[in-house]
Amino acid sequence: MGIGEAIAAEYGPSRIAYANLEALMRARVGGMNATVIHGEQLGKRYRRGLHADGGLRHSFEAFLRSPISSLRRKKEETFWALKDVSLEVKEGEVLGLIGRNGAGKTTLLKILSRITRPTTGWAEFHGRVGSLLEVGTGFHPELTGRENTFLSGAILGMSKREITSKFDEIVAFAELEKFIDTPVKHYSSGMYVRLAFAVAAHLEPEILLVDEVLAVGDITFQKKCMGKMGDVARHGRTIILVSHNMAAINLLCSRCVLLEHGLIAFDGRAAQATARYYADSMKIGPRGGDLLQRPRADGNGKARFSSIAITPLSTDREEMEVAYPGCDLRIDIELQCMHSFADYNLAVIFYDMNGYRVIDTNSGQKGEFISLNAGQKGRACFLLREVLLRPGTYFVGLWLGRDGIEALDHIEHAVTVDIIESAETSRHSVVYPGVYLCRFENDFTIG
Repeated sequence: MGIGEAIAAEYGPSRIAYANLEALMRARVGGMNATVIHGEQLGKRYRRGLHADGGLRHSFEAFLRSPISSLRRKKEETFWALKDVSLEVKEGEVLGLIGRNGAGKTTLLKILSRITRPTTGWAEFHGRVGSLLEVGTGFHPELTGRENTFLSGAILGMSKREITSKFDEIVAFAELEKFIDTPVKHYSSGMYVRLAFAVAAHLEPEILLVDEVLAVGDITFQKKCMGKMGDVARHGRTIILVSHNMAAINLLCSRCVLLEHGLIAFDGRAAQATARYYADSMKIGPRGGDLLQRPRADGNGKARFSSIAITPLSTDREEMEVAYPGCDLRIDIELQCMHSFADYNLAVIFYDMNGYRVIDTNSGQKGEFISLNAGQKGRACFLLREVLLRPGTYFVGLWLGRDGIEALDHIEHAVTVDIIESAETSRHSVVYPGVYLCRFENDFTIG
C-alpha cells in the first residue's frame, strides 16, 4: 500500500490524502508524464434550509409561542455540489474546467486547494500547490503588499532567498511599486487581484490552480495574465484553470473537463468541450425577445437586467425578419434597480462560437453613464450600424458596472443572434473584418 492509500485508509473517505513524499518519488521515476494530481470519487454535500440557532432565549421564546412546533425536528435538506468526480492531471498539463454557474467548478477547485474537505473521496498532490481562487483569499488585510508576498511564498514552501529573487519582478508585474508598503486592506479590488496573481504565478509552485478572478481586472492586465499563464505552461508547470472565457480555454488548455450538476459531462480536447458548452448554452439561452432565463449571471444585485430584444434593420430603418451581414441591429434592454446607483456603464458584447469578443460597445464610449434610484426601471437602446459579421451564430452578453471592477449585473450569454448570408453578399466577395469597433448610437430613459 502506498503512502497516499495508507492516509486515505486511516482518515476515511471524508478526508483528503496529501502524499508529497510518494508523489516526489513517482515524479522522479515517471518524468514529465507523471501524474501530479489524482482525485478519486470526490464529492461534496451541503445542507440548506437550516436556520442558525438563536440561543437559549430564542428557543424559550419559540417554545412559548408554539410548544409543539418548537419541539418538532427541523427538516434538513441536502444537495450534492459535486458527485463522484475522478480525474488525473499529468505534469505540465494545462487543464480547463468549464460549466455553467452551480456546476461544481469552484467547489472542485476548493477541494483541490485544501480549502474545503470533500464529503467523499480523496486526492493526492505531487508538488507545491499555489492557488488563486477569489479576491481576498490568502492575504492578511493588516499586512502590507510586501509582507503578504513573503508570507504567501513561505506558505508555498519558498525560502526567503527565493522570494527575494522574484520580488522585484512580482511588484513590476502587479504595477504596485508605489503601494507595495501599504496595508492591502486599503487596496482596491483590482490592485488586490493584480498582486495576488503576480505572487501565485511568479513564486513557481509546481501546480497552479486559478479560478476566474481575473475577470475583475482591466483588459490590459487580463492580457498580461494570459501571457504569463502561457509562459508558466511552457515551463512545464501544471495548471488547472476555471473560466467562462472560452477563448482563454481554447488558447491555453490542451484538455478540458465540462461539469454539469456536479458531474463530469465531458473530458477531452478543449475545442470539443467548448463546442459542447456552447451547444448546451444555445439550448438554454433564449433567441431574442424577453430575457426569461439567466444561464450565466454575476454581479452584486443592485440592479438586474429584465429583458433584451434584438431587431435587424435595413439601411432605410425598416424592420427585417433576419439579420444579414452589413445590416443595422437595434438592441432594446430593460433593467430593474434594487438599490440606487449613479454613473455606471452599460455594455453590449458579441461573442463568436469560439468565445472571442467580436463587438464590444458600451455607453461610456459615448461619454454617457447610467443612474437609477431604487425601484425605478430603466430602458436602453443601442443602434449598431452596419454590423459586418460573417454568417453564423453569435452570443450577446450584457454588463452593467464601473471601472471594469464592480459589476451590478453581468449575463455572459443573454441571447443568441443568427447572421444569415444574403443574396447580395453571396454574389460578391465580402471581406469580414472580424474584431472591430462598429459605429453605434445609444439612448437611455427612466420608465
